[in-house]
Parts: sequence; structure tokens; C-alpha cells
Amino acid sequence: MPRKYFIETFGCQMNVHDSERLAGLLDQAGYEAAAAPNEADLVVINTCSVRERAEDRLYTELGQVPENTSGRRPIVAVTGCVAQQEGSALLQRGRRVDLVVGTQALTRLPKMVDELEQSRPERVDINPYDNVSFPFGITKRTDPVKASVTIIEGCNDFCAFCVVPYTRGHERMRPSREIVEEVRLAASQGHREIQLLGQIVNHYAAPDRPDCDFAALLELVNEVPGVERIRFASPHPRHVTARMLGVMQRLPKVCRHLHLPVQSGSTEVLTRMRRRHSREDYLTLVERIRTAMPDIALSTDMIVGFPGETARDFEETLSLVRTVGYHSMFSFKYSERPNTLATQRFPDDVAAADKTSRIVELQDVQKGIQEKLHRRQVGREVEVLVDSTSRRRQSELAGRTAGNTVVNFKAPESLLGQLVRVRITEAGPFSLRGQLARAPQPHGGTHHAG
Repeated sequence: MPRKYFIETFGCQMNVHDSERLAGLLDQAGYEAAAAPNEADLVVINTCSVRERAEDRLYTELGQVPENTSGRRPIVAVTGCVAQQEGSALLQRGRRVDLVVGTQALTRLPKMVDELEQSRPERVDINPYDNVSFPFGITKRTDPVKASVTIIEGCNDFCAFCVVPYTRGHERMRPSREIVEEVRLAASQGHREIQLLGQIVNHYAAPDRPDCDFAALLELVNEVPGVERIRFASPHPRHVTARMLGVMQRLPKVCRHLHLPVQSGSTEVLTRMRRRHSREDYLTLVERIRTAMPDIALSTDMIVGFPGETARDFEETLSLVRTVGYHSMFSFKYSERPNTLATQRFPDDVAAADKTSRIVELQDVQKGIQEKLHRRQVGREVEVLVDSTSRRRQSELAGRTAGNTVVNFKAPESLLGQLVRVRITEAGPFSLRGQLARAPQPHGGTHHAG
């Protein structure tokens, strides 16, 4: 019987995509996917260390790994950012851990499992390999409509709060030819939306084509037959160029949605964060973006309670949020992360109660903004890419507008993966509801409405 594996994934889109690639590697090595951990011979826990208590969550998961149905203890491999960060310490602290595989050594997992079973194991590999390529075509994509494609690994920016340069390594670019080939394959398999991934995705510069920057890569992906929508995450404000905005404005497949992390509305806090842009720089950029594309939807990341943040600094954050009017936001309370510059340089001096009250207020302000923006959509007709059944009502389908807003509506399941027109009838703070208005759009291009 073939050996079986089960992968548990925590964290960002890049981690989810890494798990898709790990699944493909294991399939290629002769494994089969298990429906649950107790059916697996190999349990992989793919970790994230960006958020607070990531290590504690890992040890909780380790304590819950069951024996498999044959009564044997499965091999347990820890991969991802916590693996890279903790290394051999995981073997000492986590008695259930057999293998530790860092972010740059994922392709070695099947070999390490084989060597473990042959009693000559290399149990930890957190070496900084420069190769960013997985074997072509093995990715086992979990979403039938959308496909993630990594274009950059690692980061060189060293923002003070961020652990990524220490867990993902220095910035490494994939060749543009390889990226386009992967997009072409994904499109041929029916994936109509492509999400380009990178720690600072718009810093891309092709190692195989000196003339290919991020804007040129968008142009190349836009030409791939079968691709209907292009998204990317996450760009850095200081790498948003006039050429990038021009390409976004001109290309029909690039969604009118831009995730633009700001992290704080206070220039003083931004300086301590090493973000390399001021409040004024950011607001000027937002004005440029909206001049070029008035219909664009902006989203952001925000941290409250960064060391030294005063009540006045926080008021500047609220002011910036109201000024920009984001369509959505990811917001977090600051917590110290291992090895980061902030942990080394600044005391975590904002009281826990202040962090909590600030994030509650911030999220309340943002919720009000989203409700207002969504109410404006009622009565309008928007284009939606249908990607799933509704979370709340199994009788409904769900999809996203080009601006990345979720829309729920009644329609037959045969429309999954199709672009449809929906008339909005109801608006809430986090999603819209509507009625199917038109038949699916033909392949070959999208509109920017919505």
C-alpha cells in the first residue's frame, strides 16, 4: 500500500502555496493524500512565525497528532518559518518532532523521510539554499479557480517588526520564463485567476531578462490565454512606480485592487519601523493611484502598539484610515518576534490594555468605512468571478469583484469558475449579496466594474 501524508498549514498565502508544492512533491514520491491525520504515515505541519504565539500553537498541534489507524505513530515533519527559526531546538523541545525542514529546503522533504526510515537521517535542514524553483508542474493546487505563483522568495528590507528576512532568507527572483510557463500551465488546467506572490512582489526584476521589471511581468502574464484575472501580493509603497500604475490602468486582466501596506499613520512610528516612507509620502502615493484609477479598491496592513507609539501617533493612524477610506484592512497588535530589529532595539512599552483598546477602535472605524463603501454598491451591477459556495448558505454561490469584495448570490453550481454579472441588492460590512443579472462572460477579457 502507498504511504499516506497529511499537511496542516498555518499562515500566509505563501505558506498555503508552499503546502500545495509539498503535496505535489509527496505525490511524485509515491505518497497519497490522507483525509485526516489519523490516516497518515507522515504528518507535515507547515508553520508561520509572523504572528504572536506561533511556536505555542505548533506545540499544541504536536500534542494532538494521533496514532494512525494501523496503531503506528506517524512521522512528524515541521516545515516553514518556525522550522527555519527554531531549527534543532524543535527536536529537543518537541518530542513528537522527527524532521525539521526550513523554508529553503522544502524540496528535500521526501528524501529526508526516506533517510529517516532507513535509520540514517539528516533530521534538520535549515540551510540557506539559493534555488527558488520547485520541479515544474508538480504543484497540487487546492483551488479549482485561482492559482498562486511565487515570483520572489525572501526579503532584503528588514522592516523592524518583520521576521521574514530571517525565516525566508535574502531576496531571490525566479526567471520570468519559468513564471510565465507556470502561469500557462495553471491556465490550461482551468485556473482563471492568477495571484503573483512575493514578500515585496513589485520589487521583481527578472534574472533572465534585464528589461523585465514587475510591470513587464504583468504584461507577460496578461498575454497568457485562459487567464481572466491577475492579482498580486504584497507590494511595498516605495516600489509603486509610474510604469506599474500605467500598466495596471491599461491591462484589462489586472484587477483594480491594490493591497498597499502602510503599518502606521504616524511618520515617527514609520521611521522606527524602518518603512522608508512617511505619512505624507504614502498619502501622496494614494492620490497618484486614485488619479490614475478612480475606481480602484485599496486595502492595507496596520500594526497598533508598536514600541513608542503614543496616543497621538494612534490618532494619526485613525486619521490616515479615514482619509484613505480602505476597502479592507488586516490589523494586528504588535508583538515581539525573534531576531527582529524592533526586539533588539526597542522595549515593548505599550501596555497590553492600550493595544487592545486601540485595535478595537481601529477595527470599528474600518468597519464603518467598509459599510459605507458597500452600501454605495447597492443597485449596481458588478462582475464576479465565481469561486466557491457561500460560507453561510449552501444554496448560494460566492465570488469576488475585481476590487476583491465577496458577493453571495443564488445560482447553479455550473457557474463555478465563470465570470458573471450580479446586481447588488444588500450590503454588509464584510460582503455583498445580489442577484444573477447576466449570463457568463465569454473567455478573453474582463471588465473593471466593481
